[in-house]
Amino acid sequence: MDGYWSFVKQVATLDNEEFDIETALDAVAALNRVLAARTHRRKVMGQEVLIPGQLGEALQLPQIIRRLQSKQARQREQGLEDFQELWPTLSPATREKVLDRIGWYDPKSLDWEDKRSNRRPVVDPDH
Repeated sequence: MDGYWSFVKQVATLDNEEFDIETALDAVAALNRVLAARTHRRKVMGQEVLIPGQLGEALQLPQIIRRLQSKQARQREQGLEDFQELWPTLSPATREKVLDRIGWYDPKSLDWEDKRSNRRPVVDPDH
């Protein structure tokens, strides 16, 4: 449980993520899935076909994943650095999809009824 709360505390807002090697690996894998889910239409031999997104490869996500999974600390740190440089260039919608896929959320933005919010009711001192 201790690891979970340190994981949750790492992100205060969507603009202020702090990734470590483990969380960056989760985020890169989720980003790869998000980008691969995007498709576009192309005519092949006169027929229209759907082509899976290839932006993940263009952004060198497979290379970043390999570096983050490397046994060499220097390679893992390089992968983390590569991901941290890439992250701010993504659109807010893409970042939100990735964070949602890996289960990150901002507790302050949750609805009162959401069990993850862990907010306590405001105590009225007059009652």
